[in-house]
Parts: sequence; C-alpha cells; structure tokens
Amino acid sequence: MNLGRVIGNVWATRKVETLKGRRLLIVQPLTFDRRPAGDPLVALDTMDSGPGDHVIYVSSTEATIPFRPALTPTDATIVGVVDSVDLETGGWQAGGLESGSLESGSLDSVSPG
Repeated sequence: MNLGRVIGNVWATRKVETLKGRRLLIVQPLTFDRRPAGDPLVALDTMDSGPGDHVIYVSSTEATIPFRPALTPTDATIVGVVDSVDLETGGWQAGGLESGSLESGSLDSVSPG
C-alpha cells in the first residue's frame, strides 16, 4: 500500500467496457511525512475521493483485486481515504493540521469505505 494525495482528474470519453462508470484520478505519491515520492500517476477511484484528499492506493496486480472477477486494466487503485497519520517523529491530520505532532494517543486511521 502507498500514500498519496489526489491532485486532479482524468476524463476519458472512450475507454474499455470495464472502466465505464469508473473515475480516474491523478495521484501524487507521498512519503509518510507528506513529501512527494516520485511522479504523479493515474489511479482508479473506489472511495469517492477527490482533489486534495490524502489516499491509500495499491499498485501492480493488487490494483485489480477490487474489480474481480472482471479483468479491469489498471496500474493503481485508490482503496482508502486517510484521516490521520501518527509517526514517532510527529504526525498529521488530513485536511487539518500542518506538519507537527498530534495529541498523544492518536492512531493511524484509514476509512474502510
């Protein structure tokens, strides 16, 4: 699993049948202290996320698992929306606090959908 932030949308008027009705989003991969980690990528959205959301995505063969038994061509799929991250060196809350420590006792949290 990987952490990223949604930075845009992709619109495709023509696509294979298994992609019809599915949203394509541009995701910037991030380190867990929110620094960019590589080039942006296109991911299928299963969580109704949108621009600005911090997300968990899977890639490679695991990206197709949410769509089985259909053979959906995807290299990355968003499988969670991040609420907060708690690191030993400090943490952050999505859409809220800037980098810095969270109050003690906070837990990593990913919405199950």
